[in-house]
Amino acid sequence: MKRIMTDLANKRLLLGVTGGIAAYKAAELLRLLVKAGVEVQVVMTAAACQFVTAVTMQALSGRPVFTDLWDKRIDNGMAHIDFTRDVDAVVIAPASADFIAKLANGLADDLLSTLCLARACPLLVAPAMNKQMWEHPATQRNVALLRADGVELLGPDEGVQACGETGMGRMLEAQSLLHGIEAFFQPKLLSGRHVLITAGPTFEAIDAVRGITNSSSGKMGYAVARAALEAGAEVTLVSGPTCIQPPVGARVIQVTTAQQMLKAVNETVNWADIFIGVAAVADYYVLNPSEQKIKKDAHVLTLELAPNPDIVSNVVNLQNPPFCVGFAAESENLYEYAELKRRRKNLPLLAANLVQTAVGGDDNELVLFDDEGAHPLPRAPKITLARQLIAHIATLYQKSSQKK
Repeated sequence: MKRIMTDLANKRLLLGVTGGIAAYKAAELLRLLVKAGVEVQVVMTAAACQFVTAVTMQALSGRPVFTDLWDKRIDNGMAHIDFTRDVDAVVIAPASADFIAKLANGLADDLLSTLCLARACPLLVAPAMNKQMWEHPATQRNVALLRADGVELLGPDEGVQACGETGMGRMLEAQSLLHGIEAFFQPKLLSGRHVLITAGPTFEAIDAVRGITNSSSGKMGYAVARAALEAGAEVTLVSGPTCIQPPVGARVIQVTTAQQMLKAVNETVNWADIFIGVAAVADYYVLNPSEQKIKKDAHVLTLELAPNPDIVSNVVNLQNPPFCVGFAAESENLYEYAELKRRRKNLPLLAANLVQTAVGGDDNELVLFDDEGAHPLPRAPKITLARQLIAHIATLYQKSSQKK
């Protein structure tokens, strides 16, 4: 399996699998972790082995899988001690209602529950159960105890469950769990802060089916939202039309037009400590859009356009604005045009890139402009750049707060 180097590269994790139909997702999570460069030791409960086999998990991890507290392969008989002494975290996925109850009450009657009690590292838990089991007061009490004990909960999610019912309790998908594990290891530079982000394009209607938009995919804005969440911030994401799944934990407001985006920003900006305008807002809208589809004929179609509001400038010019960050996409003279835009809008920080290098792709390269000058960020995955941007924002925000 070809490895992809990520922020998890060279981490060591113990993946605990308990009994539940969501155990099949644990196999996919294991595959993603190994692909990300993580060394994974798998421990399964007896119930988990009824859903996926130890052979499957061993093939994916490349390491022996353990299920028995009294396994003869451990010479000193202390697997429950040894297994957590050299790992960065224990991840339980799926975590059944029964196993969560064990964790909350300190029960230790098998290898996995015993090593969790004896661990010397953080514990991350991905709940997975029927909605009634999740909503039961006993489960909610147990979850509250885990949170109070410093255990990190990843999910659960809401949706259709294996039993056919719909509700809260299903385990997060493997990709979302991977993101949650990555997030856990990120420094919490914006803990307790509120961040408002705009992302994606806007769409300005011409008629019932046509409109003015741009080629923005929204990937950079969504990556910034994810990085802000990883940094411990509470995030509101105002998004134009995209096909991207929002990051878990963000409050998402879906909009279509620039006017709708401005309205959403105005309604939420008062609580924001930081505003990041990543959205590629259409500069113009059609004054008199047709409610019906305009029929094609041989005549020239003339559209009357009016300028859209500048959302970033609106926020900057508030009486008590948050710390504001802008984005700029240029096709030439990047350094000159970006710095002029930053000064014109009175922004403490502006991130800029050439449209030829970024639109629609998973990689990007940015230049950050602030009062100290230009700071190039070389080509990298957008989430990597987003994390670097958030770290830069956190530094500038702290300095600006100290001046107030």
